[in-house]
Amino acid sequence: MDEKQEKIRHSAAHILAYAVQELYPKAKNTIGPAVEEGFYYDFDNLNITPEDFPKIEAKIKAIIKADFPFVKKEVTISQVKKLFAGNKFKIEMAEEFRKQGEKLSVYTCGKFTDLCRGPHVKSTGDVKAIKLTKLAGAYWRGNTKNQQLTRIYGIAFETEKEMKKHLFMLQEAAKRDHRKIGKELDLFSFHDCAPGMPFFHGKGMIIWNEIIKYWREEHDKAGYLEIRTPIILNKQLWEQSGHWKHFKDNMYFTKVENQDYALKPMNCPGGILVYKNQIRSYKELPLRMAELGLVHRHELSGVLAGLFRVRAFIQDDAHLYCTPNTLKDEIKGVILLFDKIYKKFGFEYNVELSTMPEKAMGDIKLWEKAEKALADSMKELDMKFKINPGDGAFYGPKLDFHLKDALGRTWQCGTLQLDFQMPIKFNLCYMGKDGTQNHQPIMLHRTIYGSIERFIGLLIEHTAGKLPLWISPVQVKILTVADRFNKFAEKISSQMKKQGIRTEVDDRAESIGKKVREAQMQKINYIVVVGEKEQKSGKIIIRTRDNKIHSAKKIENFIEQVKEEIEKRK
Repeated sequence: MDEKQEKIRHSAAHILAYAVQELYPKAKNTIGPAVEEGFYYDFDNLNITPEDFPKIEAKIKAIIKADFPFVKKEVTISQVKKLFAGNKFKIEMAEEFRKQGEKLSVYTCGKFTDLCRGPHVKSTGDVKAIKLTKLAGAYWRGNTKNQQLTRIYGIAFETEKEMKKHLFMLQEAAKRDHRKIGKELDLFSFHDCAPGMPFFHGKGMIIWNEIIKYWREEHDKAGYLEIRTPIILNKQLWEQSGHWKHFKDNMYFTKVENQDYALKPMNCPGGILVYKNQIRSYKELPLRMAELGLVHRHELSGVLAGLFRVRAFIQDDAHLYCTPNTLKDEIKGVILLFDKIYKKFGFEYNVELSTMPEKAMGDIKLWEKAEKALADSMKELDMKFKINPGDGAFYGPKLDFHLKDALGRTWQCGTLQLDFQMPIKFNLCYMGKDGTQNHQPIMLHRTIYGSIERFIGLLIEHTAGKLPLWISPVQVKILTVADRFNKFAEKISSQMKKQGIRTEVDDRAESIGKKVREAQMQKINYIVVVGEKEQKSGKIIIRTRDNKIHSAKKIENFIEQVKEEIEKRK
């Protein structure tokens, strides 16, 4: 979001908190940031339902109409304690800001004052449109050991016109919801016995297998070796990698013969052991190892969202081991592979360079060197990117690839991380031209799809379930006008199946109109109706899922056309 959007959304959060304070004086406001999808505010001691939203929105409109100016004032910690007496959340944040050497400030609009860094618009009247969207539970500071709060989400705009446009987009997004389409097309399901862990059905697995088949072909061309590592590894390995210290809260654990183990949240430590299994030479490098690895990450139940936020998923990882003089070429090779694969699925994308986070491993000079290598590679490829400060992985900076869908929404999928730290922690080495083994490789971590599950969810929403022919579970559906044409339909279906075309026959005793409508609702790419005329002529008329009707073609010609479209992955 840009600075203007942030100001509007952050100001809207304050206006919401003001309205809640007026209507529910016993509620305690905690934090209310602007976020990509709008804004939210967390409250303690607030018990409401979505039925209360109209009342809160009416109060919000009154605050906007009053056009209260946002007034900033710098304060001391003692002033904060007086202003927010009885609100432990605000005092805790103020104490933390003070320890970090930050100046404390409050913003006031009307009767409402909040501890805040800003920025804000000039007055409440500058936010013309606010709508509350949903309620959720949230823990203070995101820690499950802390108090549970009530979170109110909302959206905010400078004009009513922008609001209406956004609400229309939300309606379109609801139609494209992958959970809804996945159920309608019998692709996958979710069950209480395994929250956040999707069950893929037969048709869903066809989509899965097709995108993996394409992935494997492209990686084979690019010189990758595919490996596989265990999903359970012992505590010592995770301590060595740094995950035990930096990622423990997101991991699942078990014991085997009184020894601590963890389900892997990432594939890299296992891949490193494959590298270390033998002495490596500079002649082998760069070494590219890819893995479709099953990982588990603990997510709170409140944030699980279909295929987009799960607890178990397959990550299309790869780890590349480079020498200093091959590093930049490898980075550029990975970026070009990203570009090729995303364009195959029709995605536009933008790239962010995420730099050193507050909690990071290693020498700052290595971080600077790594960040420069990523930036220089993007520049040499003449590709645009922007800096996302402080959002790198704990072991290295990264390039994040954000895909843009048909509704203009962006989704972070691929990532390329440059890592000097893991080779140090695992004492990785290779034999150089000088015959010694004291040379250390540089490691690249990367995913392209990211999570296979999430990518499929994104692909479904991007296409509204109207998948490209090569991915579609059913590519051609043949409909019969009467029982006496069933054998003819089966004959055509058999011809198509022999050519690798996924075909179904609908020979039910239903009207053709109903059969066509149902095939279109099932997003079938090509629909063929057969009867007397088709059986005699050997020609068929092809109808698409968008109800476009093509002129009659010989069956053999249509099969060749479909076969070519599939093979070329158009």
